[in-house]
Amino acid sequence: MTILKKCLAAMLLAASTQAFAIPTLSLSAAPATVGSTVDLAVKISDISDLYSYQFTLTFDSALLKANSVVEGGFLGTAGPTYSDGGVINNATGLISYVFNTRLGAGAGAFGSGDLAHISLDALALGSAALTFSDVLFLDSRLNEIAVTADNGSVQVVPEPATYMMMGVGLAALGVMRRRQLGARA
Repeated sequence: MTILKKCLAAMLLAASTQAFAIPTLSLSAAPATVGSTVDLAVKISDISDLYSYQFTLTFDSALLKANSVVEGGFLGTAGPTYSDGGVINNATGLISYVFNTRLGAGAGAFGSGDLAHISLDALALGSAALTFSDVLFLDSRLNEIAVTADNGSVQVVPEPATYMMMGVGLAALGVMRRRQLGARA
């Protein structure tokens, strides 16, 4: 009977322990049209005691042009911060060493939110890959926090008016073809 009690106790202990997820760094942007500006949100989810972070972002310079990087509101929920939008190089498609840090003593930020917002111009149609590198996250004791970086993309699509014009053109071709077939009969 003691083995049964031990097994039952082990199962209860396993069921009551909290599962700890690794924080995730991700990107969020709506599809864009050529000539429009895209707001790319850099997000963190499920993090504890975030005190400081940095990352580099690579993008497709044939499809996108970076304009600016501004601090998101998440880290500021824990107190005053100091940030830098990194160095933008549109020729190589690189935004190097974007960082933000809390100022002073105290705990970092907990939870999920926006770390940064990147303004991009859509230059041409296609799927622009976005890749993180040089990722470093620190807690308030300056210990590294393991983070999963989910790379993303921005879809640059034709304007809806382009689809409408193509549809009207196809309809006109259909009418012309029908007239040609009717004239032969």
